[in-house]
Amino acid sequence: MCQVAEAATLTNARFMLLPAGTELSPFEAAASDNWRPLETRRPNFGYTQKVAWLRLDVPAASQTDLLEIAYSQLDHISFYLLKDGELVDTFVTGDLYPFAQRPVLNRHFLFPFTPAKNSDQQILLEVHTKGSLQMPLALWDTQEFFEHASIEEQLHAVYYGILISVIFFNLFVFFALREPVYLLYVLSTSGYLLLTSNLNGTAFQLFWPDSPGVQNFAMLLTVPLASMFTLLFSRSFLKLKETGPVLNQAVLGLVILNALMVVMAGFIEYTMAIRIAVALAIPSTLLLTAIGPIQLMKGAPQAGYYTVAWGALTLGGAIMAANKYGLLPSNFITTYGLELGSAFEALLLTLALAVRIYHERQEKLTSREAELAAMAASRSAELKLIESALHNPLTGLPNRTRFEIQVNDLIRQAPEKRYGVVLIHLNNLSSVTKTLGHQSSDAILEKAAGHLNTIAKGLPGIISLERSERGNVFVASLDTETFACFVNASIAENADQSVARSMEAIRRPIDFLGMKVPLNARLGVAIAPLHGSEATALIRKAAIAEGSRRARERGLAYYDPSVDSYSADRLTMVSELQQALANNELRLYLQPKLDCRTERVSGLEALIRWPGRSIPVGADKIIRLAEQTGLIKPLTRWVLRQSVLIRERLCAEGHTVQLSVNISPNNLREPDFPAFVGQLMSDNPRHKGAIIFEITETSMMQDPANALTAVNSLASAGIPVSIDDFGSGYSSLSYIKQLPASEIKIDRSLITDIATREEDRVIVQTTINMCHSLGYRVVAEGVEDTATAKLLISMGCDMIQGYLLSPPLPIEEALVWLDDRQEPGTFPGPG
Repeated sequence: MCQVAEAATLTNARFMLLPAGTELSPFEAAASDNWRPLETRRPNFGYTQKVAWLRLDVPAASQTDLLEIAYSQLDHISFYLLKDGELVDTFVTGDLYPFAQRPVLNRHFLFPFTPAKNSDQQILLEVHTKGSLQMPLALWDTQEFFEHASIEEQLHAVYYGILISVIFFNLFVFFALREPVYLLYVLSTSGYLLLTSNLNGTAFQLFWPDSPGVQNFAMLLTVPLASMFTLLFSRSFLKLKETGPVLNQAVLGLVILNALMVVMAGFIEYTMAIRIAVALAIPSTLLLTAIGPIQLMKGAPQAGYYTVAWGALTLGGAIMAANKYGLLPSNFITTYGLELGSAFEALLLTLALAVRIYHERQEKLTSREAELAAMAASRSAELKLIESALHNPLTGLPNRTRFEIQVNDLIRQAPEKRYGVVLIHLNNLSSVTKTLGHQSSDAILEKAAGHLNTIAKGLPGIISLERSERGNVFVASLDTETFACFVNASIAENADQSVARSMEAIRRPIDFLGMKVPLNARLGVAIAPLHGSEATALIRKAAIAEGSRRARERGLAYYDPSVDSYSADRLTMVSELQQALANNELRLYLQPKLDCRTERVSGLEALIRWPGRSIPVGADKIIRLAEQTGLIKPLTRWVLRQSVLIRERLCAEGHTVQLSVNISPNNLREPDFPAFVGQLMSDNPRHKGAIIFEITETSMMQDPANALTAVNSLASAGIPVSIDDFGSGYSSLSYIKQLPASEIKIDRSLITDIATREEDRVIVQTTINMCHSLGYRVVAEGVEDTATAKLLISMGCDMIQGYLLSPPLPIEEALVWLDDRQEPGTFPGPG
């Protein structure tokens, strides 16, 4: 890029500046008296609208035959060659003309002429431009010029190669790491590459030779774009948002100004626009220069590289800008200052970014190790939670959910085999509890669990439910007083004596503190596939057998359909339920939920009731009967319509709270259920998002794929979802995380004894923390005393529900209850 001496010196060079718009013929210009000596061969008049005329003599007996103007940003140039006062040649060109119109296709303006040995020859140049008016002149021998130009182009190629290599290297790093700082550096370096290629005319020659308008517009854009991306890169590279908020604001301010310049470039007159662009570049470069030392004094690790790199670039840019304003003469340094500075900056900052990659990689490895450790801890907590959800917290035995899963799996694997579900009910445990107290009763129950497991181990045909640290486990705890085991019925039936001995051992009293505590164990047996092919039905029928007269008399009974008193009642109740539904005899009662933070009622749960019956029927029995007989579909639709009417009534009374409704898993399997809900909400838009569907975790696991599809459809229709009875059965946390739920309701079985049982407190606290970390609100059901409520608040529970607040109430009583509790209170009791 260095320039060697010209082939010939300028002879008698003169110039004159005329007002803008002045038009002279070459003869009138030659005869003018306004000519002044040109003291430099690199005249620079700065930003001016005037018309510049230059006159120079062609040396006699010279080999020069080419005039070079080594500045590509001139709008209009008229070249006149006079020989003995006669005009012999004319060229008109400039960067407002297509590139092909130039006499010689070169990024600089070249004008060839034929030297005359015996004649006086003069060259006249008429130049005017909207940008910086500068005209570095040189007379050349054509061959010598192109030899010189070849060297200069090679040096330019090296410069472009450096920048392009830097661009592609950092672009590759960006795609590999997805770190914005590398993309910003690519944009910044690309901006300087385009800026320098525009300044020296290479871009015009290579990219848009037939579009001079694009050339001028590109010049307007590249200056503010290069400044803007450089500022953004520096902000990211030095992390100014965290380490230098004041500098960060200053940088953002200049970014905004440069961005506005880009937007306004097409609307401002070119001369004004290019002046503003360069004017903005000067404070931008000065600020970028100051940032480095400031951050270096603060101990920023990358500030040293930055200070040196941007110092060079800033100096080069400032020298170039001063040259454009005519404050510095044109020479190698002022002409190519930006190129020299940007090349040095590109190489040094690429080195700095490579160092940054290394450090960031080390940081990410450290972070990843910490993340893996956290994930391992989370997984361990999740496994413990699942383990607790599948086991009885007191006995440590598998619970009902675990037992049902195991039974269903075994039956599914060998449906042709005969299996037996053996239910063991401790009928005297309630009396023992009342006599000795809960603590002693729990200890007896733990001892009874180990005793039963030991006896079951020797039972012919017994099937292991799981293997634990204590060995094989053969017995499950279905509830507080009920155990169960699973046997190969074909083997057990052929070992009567062994079964009889096991029966005798099971019915023996338990030794406790020197006492013989009778538990009055009774057994009921249901056989698969004779009595059913899934666990729930077999357990139910085994329970019926255990409660039969034969079991009371002999201690053991097999299920007998002929003496199943539940069947007739069931048929009668089905008919009555169908009639009650048709006659609108059912009712929805409301139980409040209290926000623990505000102590205000945040919602109500709608619970189904069947008033007017001589023998009350619980909500669970109603739902179970409806699910078994196909009435669940019309029943749920009735409940949802009634819920809309109830909430309309609540809103009319000034109680705009949410209303929760329980949804059966059978409803989730109905293809038209989401459509029905969507239409109901469309007809009642006021209540959209205010009616929450509560779905039990166990029911979701019965058919996870279809249930997830249905719940997602409900969520898309704007229905909030709550996971009910959490902790009462088996569920997959990875599955629950996929549900579009916003609320988790902890089952009352985990809440009841948290004030007295450390184990329950640990489980509840773990559940609350986990749910909060997953973004769920937590509701505790079954809160019946103030001590439990205060303990739940200290654990971070969001809402409580239970008889401490109020039992489920009819709408009229619920409205009175709500009116009496308009202001926050401290856990008001019922009534």
